[in-house]
Amino acid sequence: MKKFGAGVLLGFLASWAVAFAATNLGHDGAFWNKLNFSAKDGYVNGYADAMKVSVAELDNLTIAANMFHWKGAPKIIHETSRQLSMANLTPDQMIKRLDSLYANQKYSELDLGEALQVLTVRAQATAVPAAPPAHRGR
Repeated sequence: MKKFGAGVLLGFLASWAVAFAATNLGHDGAFWNKLNFSAKDGYVNGYADAMKVSVAELDNLTIAANMFHWKGAPKIIHETSRQLSMANLTPDQMIKRLDSLYANQKYSELDLGEALQVLTVRAQATAVPAAPPAHRGR
């Protein structure tokens, strides 16, 4: 029994030491500013791919909402899908905007994922809406 207790204690101490020694993996402005252009491009493209997958998963939620007759689902799912979409910005535009955002020291602690979401929502808010269809008079 003493060997078991010693093993548990040793395991606990080893895991605590590893956790304590682990580096902080914060993806903030300092992290972003250390990346070179190809790493920034890869990060933004990876994030965009993840958002595409997330939007695709919303289709499953739509099916479930229809099955359970969730009345507010179409509006909420559409809004969520719109917010996850990064279609209004190219990766180069997103990189330039992130570089500009993180150049301001005030935003250096803003998480990179949150910054990407904010920039995506801003891009959608400033996008030119599609022109309404012309009415045909008879």
